[in-house]
Amino acid sequence: MDGARRGGPLARLGRTRNTPPGPGYKWVALSNTTLGVLIATMDASIVIISLPAIFRGIGLDPLAAGNISYLLWMILGYLLVSAVLVVVLGRLGDMFGRVRIYNLGFLIFACASVALSLDPFRAGAGALWLILWRIVQAFGGSMLTANSAAILTDAFPARQRGMALGINQITALAGQFLGLLAGGLLAVVDWRAVFWVSVPVSVTGTIWSYLSLRETASGRRGRVDWLGNLTFAGGAGILLAGITYGIQPYGGSATGWGNPWVLAGLFGGVFLLLLFCVVETRVAEPMFRLSLFKVRAFAAGNVAALLTAIARGGLQFMLIIWLQGIWLPLHGYDFEDTPLWAGIFMLPLTIGFLIAGPISGYLSDRFGARLFSTAGLVLVAGSFVGLLVLPVNFDYGTFAALLLLSGLGQGMFSSPNTSSIMGSVPPEYRGVASGMRSTFQNSGTALSIGVFFSLMVSGLASSLPKALGGGLQAHGVPAGTAQQIASLPPVSTLFATFLGDNPIGHLLGSSDVLDHLTAAQRAVLTGHAFFPELVSGPFHHGLTIVFGVAAAMALVSALASALRGRHEPAGGHLPAKGPAGPRAAEPAADESAAQADPLK
Repeated sequence: MDGARRGGPLARLGRTRNTPPGPGYKWVALSNTTLGVLIATMDASIVIISLPAIFRGIGLDPLAAGNISYLLWMILGYLLVSAVLVVVLGRLGDMFGRVRIYNLGFLIFACASVALSLDPFRAGAGALWLILWRIVQAFGGSMLTANSAAILTDAFPARQRGMALGINQITALAGQFLGLLAGGLLAVVDWRAVFWVSVPVSVTGTIWSYLSLRETASGRRGRVDWLGNLTFAGGAGILLAGITYGIQPYGGSATGWGNPWVLAGLFGGVFLLLLFCVVETRVAEPMFRLSLFKVRAFAAGNVAALLTAIARGGLQFMLIIWLQGIWLPLHGYDFEDTPLWAGIFMLPLTIGFLIAGPISGYLSDRFGARLFSTAGLVLVAGSFVGLLVLPVNFDYGTFAALLLLSGLGQGMFSSPNTSSIMGSVPPEYRGVASGMRSTFQNSGTALSIGVFFSLMVSGLASSLPKALGGGLQAHGVPAGTAQQIASLPPVSTLFATFLGDNPIGHLLGSSDVLDHLTAAQRAVLTGHAFFPELVSGPFHHGLTIVFGVAAAMALVSALASALRGRHEPAGGHLPAKGPAGPRAAEPAADESAAQADPLK
């Protein structure tokens, strides 16, 4: 009796079954992995919109002295873990089974979701509980995202691979923006509902994945590259942590880039990553296949994905601040309602993803990835330029059209680019290739927060204090209080714009200043227009810098995409030698797919 029959039904559920899949297995794999990446990416962004409700629920003021770290780590902790661990977990999938690691990830994600929804503490302890379990949840989510593309690449023949990966990838990207909408809707009900929503989805996905998914590719047993794992995780973790603290003020500076600990983290992280590259060239079984970068399509696709992820992350955060802090209040929306409406008004971006992703993935199977991915990035750059020239108080129709254009462009890029990356490597390295691809994408999202928040804070630091101090004094606030508020770090004011509270009411709430003002002065200061009009000038200055840099990154990404060359066949040996046209590559790709898919 073979091992799959021993141990009863519970044991069979606990291990990946290797029975041959049926004719419809590829659609089962697509639907399950799409559910997995959707919930993983939604949870990466769902807390951004719901942070006000979460911190009110645990009784913590995120803008009080010393509490900004809690706020940042609630957002960045998940992203940091996702960026650091996906390549390791992709490599483990190659070694021990992609489905096995994927299933375990669903289980860990479900357990963490339950723990998050049952936070028993308040104040700082409650925030630490949430941060800790968010990190555990990110670990499970990384196991899902690191192996989902490899599972699909194994399950689908080459002629359908772009379509399948397109649906999966666009669902993952759309999940980032759907998380914003879900966070706004659920935070109105209860802050715990933000985490409850993941519980039934993740539990159902866990049971379904254990019962239905099969290993369709043989694992390659080997030794774990411990030194490579330690140097990569340490280097990437320290570097991203340094960027996180670089956003925060230090001494009299608006940012912490002069903080010795931040500098030590940046240089130490870079040193460990360089050491990691040296280690990977000297070990027999490296976790990070640097030789894959000799495949032109793989290297160019990942460079384009990294820069696009940085630009996309900057877009996401700047749009939230723009809508919640300025545009929605100017149009009569209460500050408490702005998180929900910001998610709703950003829907054209998600709609663009969902339209262009599957279509471009399908067409790229027939006509190649280079045309669609490059054209998509040109559209993204054009949308950034369009946002750049919009006035702060814009016409929504024009704004929505630019968001739709950006979503269409990102959808055109992401699906073919993912298919090109995954189709360019030999079958036995698809797990690590999927992890490397996710590492670049997740690292770009985490880096974008440090890059664009720093650019925005630098833009605000030069003009916001004067505008804020002068505006407050002009409406009766004592000079000392006005200057004290104006001297707050710009990052505090920036966060105040999207925390769903009236910013001036929040900043003056710790004193009795409002009680000593006239009713007319209080009405002006805490009204819908005072704060947005006050910060719109400094904010637009910072916005110009941010979107200008994002447009430049999108154009460089387009250039990298255009230089990916024709598809190089994945024949099973590294590196692939010489360019091959799409027609010449197809038989080799089909052959690789046939090895992974017994239905071929």
